[in-house]
Amino acid sequence: MRYSYAAKKLFTGIEWIDHGVLVVENDIIVAIEQREEKNAIPIIAPALIDLQIYGAGRKLLSVFPEVASIQQLYNYCKDGGANWFQPTVATNATAVIHACIDAVRMYLQEGGKGCIGLHVEGPWINTEKRGAHLASFIHAPTKEEVKALLDYGKGIITMITLAPEIVSEEIIDYIQSRGVVVSAGHTNASYIEATHAFNNGIRTATHLFNAMSPLQHRAPGVVGAILDHATVCCSIVPDGYHVDFAAVRVAKKIMGSRLFAITDAVTNTTTGPYPHQFADDRYEANGILSGSALTMLQCVKNFHLKCDIELGEAIRMCSVYPAKIMGLSHISGRLEINERADFICLEENLNHIRVE
Repeated sequence: MRYSYAAKKLFTGIEWIDHGVLVVENDIIVAIEQREEKNAIPIIAPALIDLQIYGAGRKLLSVFPEVASIQQLYNYCKDGGANWFQPTVATNATAVIHACIDAVRMYLQEGGKGCIGLHVEGPWINTEKRGAHLASFIHAPTKEEVKALLDYGKGIITMITLAPEIVSEEIIDYIQSRGVVVSAGHTNASYIEATHAFNNGIRTATHLFNAMSPLQHRAPGVVGAILDHATVCCSIVPDGYHVDFAAVRVAKKIMGSRLFAITDAVTNTTTGPYPHQFADDRYEANGILSGSALTMLQCVKNFHLKCDIELGEAIRMCSVYPAKIMGLSHISGRLEINERADFICLEENLNHIRVE
């Protein structure tokens, strides 16, 4: 079937088109036209992409490692403008990580939509920058442990956050050779250590400013290394709690297209090692900031309305740039002819319009 979707303003991920029309056939964009239509949607833009989210609807994945939890994640992400998401498990026991792998695999086998793969955040991180992660699970891995995990999670694990000063270069190279994106995070590396890691193949880092050595005038730390590097990218959590909006503006001015959004969103839970509890538009675990209550669309709004970032660029930070990090042929974050019709429809106030 062929369908047309008309917008007063169409953003392709590259440019704005006034009175743009997407022509879609069998979920593929076959034409992008320009003509004025009655009852046009205010804004059409590329669907958003969340590379780090832990749970939704009181179903934290690590506590409920089951297909239903991932379906809840999909529903939450879809409502918040993200057609693609990467469920995440924080530092935990190997058995829990295996159970999350099993859940993602089953979700995909059953035809579940939108799931990129599993993001494993920890346990190979630095205890000094663990944040809400439990120290009892944190350790430096052996090559045998890494191989066993990647073998078990083959085709499912798509990203691992680790501290480059804790994990050997040999192991980092091995992880990347298996097609898994390595992100530097929960790290107390020095500026020199972090820069060396970025120069030697780590292409991205996890939640700028949070759980990493700070920028100081005599010790620039991981933050300084990220800001100063020519190519390394980094996620950020733009909720005003994880990072002040002024700091987001400063980082954006320095990093440009290297900065992208994640929600880092969790959900209420009273069981398991991470008892996330909602507190003033964010979540805490054991009294420590542990996750956001963001959607990806709220990230767009906050970038645009509170950080003075042009709307198209705010959308790119939540679509094009995350897609580039993952490097998957079927997810571009753009609207282009002969590509998948992954788009969202928005009101003028940027609220989401669900179109199935």
